[in-house]
Amino acid sequence: MNVLGEIVGRDRRTDRPAVRLPSAGRTMSYHDFCTTAWKAGNVFRHLGVAGGRGVEVEPLATPEALLSFFGAALLGSPVRFEVRGDDDTRLVVATADREAEFDPAPGTKLVVYGDRPTRPETTHWESEVWSENPAIPPYEVNASDAALLTDDTTHTHEELLTLARGVVDDYGLTETSRVAVAGGLSHPGVVVAGVVAPLLAGGTVVLDTEPDEAADFAVVSGDDATIEESTVVEADTVL
Repeated sequence: MNVLGEIVGRDRRTDRPAVRLPSAGRTMSYHDFCTTAWKAGNVFRHLGVAGGRGVEVEPLATPEALLSFFGAALLGSPVRFEVRGDDDTRLVVATADREAEFDPAPGTKLVVYGDRPTRPETTHWESEVWSENPAIPPYEVNASDAALLTDDTTHTHEELLTLARGVVDDYGLTETSRVAVAGGLSHPGVVVAGVVAPLLAGGTVVLDTEPDEAADFAVVSGDDATIEESTVVEADTVL
């Protein structure tokens, strides 16, 4: 694989679990995750997202945040897991309960999920993404394109995949591995080890994990809670 969009490629659609939310009793198969990432990319494209135009995502560990990351990746658009309204941001994705906090600049669109928006100009994730055409967005993306932004660094598709392969090798991740994200997505090491690596290996990303939910690995950052009966991977050691 050369770019992140290949993780949600057509040939990866299977019935194996890609993402689990134990507390909600919710599981997304690779088939559902891949096609919904395509849908997210198409909705973002209709909202003006394209190569190089930034997407800001509230850094909660939710399926919508992961789908936004891969939907943007399919378009060659870099994601920042922080909502701060930068001038070059084309799209903001956040939970509906935070809609009133945002006053997007002209040219910036807001997408919310979890409930219906109160403003007519705000896009409702559940209405638009779930009903969108499940086709891969028609964009060319290069390995050297920006994929993830932090305060002082731009991480390319190639860099994130290289780091993720290292995690897969170091921890022996396979299709049966379950990797828990213990905390949010603001740390790039969490994105690499907790999201990209297990999906690259064909394993399962476990979100919103409760202490009694067994997982093979838990990726943590700083003071995030750890998961019982799991090997803890410190995000700082990854990136």
